[in-house]
Amino acid sequence: MNTNAAPSARRSHICRILPAAFYDRDTEHVSRDLLGCVLECTTKEGKASGIIVETEAYVGEHDPACHAAAGRTKRTDPLYGRPGTAYVYFIYGMYWCVNAVTRAEGLPSAVLIRALEPVVGIDLMRERRGAGRTDRELTNGPGKLCIALGIGREHNGASLQRGPLVIREGERVADADVVVGSRIGIKKAADWPLRWYVRNNEFVSRRELLTRG
Repeated sequence: MNTNAAPSARRSHICRILPAAFYDRDTEHVSRDLLGCVLECTTKEGKASGIIVETEAYVGEHDPACHAAAGRTKRTDPLYGRPGTAYVYFIYGMYWCVNAVTRAEGLPSAVLIRALEPVVGIDLMRERRGAGRTDRELTNGPGKLCIALGIGREHNGASLQRGPLVIREGERVADADVVVGSRIGIKKAADWPLRWYVRNNEFVSRRELLTRG
């Protein structure tokens, strides 16, 4: 995978949508394997998509940073759903964040999509994020990418196999190009090494000095 630009092959054809079985695995494995896949959202304004270059795993009720630590509530109910379900939540009173639910139904865990490399609908993304944004600034954060792709409340609890929000198979990122580090933007269990990102990719939200690959 070219870490600085979308592969030309990715632009020329549409890859298959990831099946539910892809998500029915340990959350850590799904989080790593989502790197290089393509998050795509279709709205009335058009289609927008990007290559996933950064993820974080939230691994269940025992994980104090996972929303499931509070138990099953109206908000967290999608986390307990079928693997391959979208869990979309609101933070700071202004941003949506999108997650892919993992493991078997009833085992609450998910992968947060933290950053994308824009591929399709870049002009539409710029309209949503502001005309002065660079390509890097469009999707280099979980709240930013949801604005850019038009992801919101209506996608919460939806299947990631049927659309309008899907994740497509992509070009696998080589292990040598994957960095594993601590999660960011949280206070509890922030040191757990559950963040994966593509080494040297300019669209990653934040790179760390102390990481392990």
